Amino acid sequence: MLGRKVPDVVLKTRVRDESIGGDNPFRWQDVRTDDLFRGLRVVVFSLPGAFTPTCSTEQCPAFERFYDEFKAAGVDEVYCVSVNDAFVMYQWGKHLGISKVKLLPDGSGDFTRRMGMLIKKDHLGFGERSWRYAMVVDDGEVTAWFEEPGINDVGSDEDPYGETKPEPVLEWVKSHSKG
Repeated sequence: MLGRKVPDVVLKTRVRDESIGGDNPFRWQDVRTDDLFRGLRVVVFSLPGAFTPTCSTEQCPAFERFYDEFKAAGVDEVYCVSVNDAFVMYQWGKHLGISKVKLLPDGSGDFTRRMGMLIKKDHLGFGERSWRYAMVVDDGEVTAWFEEPGINDVGSDEDPYGETKPEPVLEWVKSHSKG
């Protein structure tokens, strides 16, 4: 993974647009991942799914808590990618009170598949989802990689969470400051 460019795909997002009016002032906006990474140092973490236990009680809230430390260490942005649609990601972020980490919907799994992290969770009724990983991306290039052990499609209920906690990622960022 190190040294490779992140895939340039289109993510289908929803953005607030007050000109629409009404109770649901949102419109569709295509976002190219190339635009999200170009010229920036970004931390990305990916997880199996919104509203799932470890993702909701541990991983996403932890990155939100460490967001300011990542920024102080020279990170321009922190993104959470999940194979969920824009509506689910929005409601999940609202439910968790996420205001700093940017939640990116990879509804079709294109980004996750091209990262080599798309797995099947059919035994849980989830379909295709992301394996848990995190990375540091400098101007579109992966410079640090963190992956939970045991990636599989075999119907295992194991969901390890250790390598991809914010602490080891932040430690790497601090020891590899760009300044």
